[in-house]
Amino acid sequence: MLWFWSFVAYSFMGFLLETAFAALTGGHPDRKGLLVLPLCPVYGAGACLILALPGWVDERPWALFLLGGLAATAAEYLAALYHEKVLGVSFWSYDGLPGSIQDRVCLPFSLAWGLLSLELTRHVHPLLAPWLARIPAPVGWLALATLLTDGILTAALLRSTGDTASLRWYARTP
Repeated sequence: MLWFWSFVAYSFMGFLLETAFAALTGGHPDRKGLLVLPLCPVYGAGACLILALPGWVDERPWALFLLGGLAATAAEYLAALYHEKVLGVSFWSYDGLPGSIQDRVCLPFSLAWGLLSLELTRHVHPLLAPWLARIPAPVGWLALATLLTDGILTAALLRSTGDTASLRWYARTP
């Protein structure tokens, strides 16, 4: 269950990062993932891909920066493609940014993912993994069921509305 909890933890950290980034840049802290849970699954997927890189990559900071950045960028590109083609929505656009590929990924964020790869593997995951490994299996199964339920509800809502604003239930006024 360590992979599952890593996915959840880094999805939550991604949610926090997105919220902080929106606050710092004057943007709106819109949900980029699930209806209820405060998670951005693209961050969890990207982090898990980085953590799955071969061991020799961890020993070479330049390789970790490069391959970690590419792994996270691949997760971001595939998530954008899924959102657009399957759910009919788009959560972000990198139109006008340097190195933009179909507005789904761009060079500045790929470089940021490379830097975050170094932090993730050198500091965050070694500190967090022992704690995540201690979570009892029944809690993991309940969390998995909750995550899957939220994911299914989110996908159904996005497909039916075609609008990411439908995830902003928390901002609605009666």
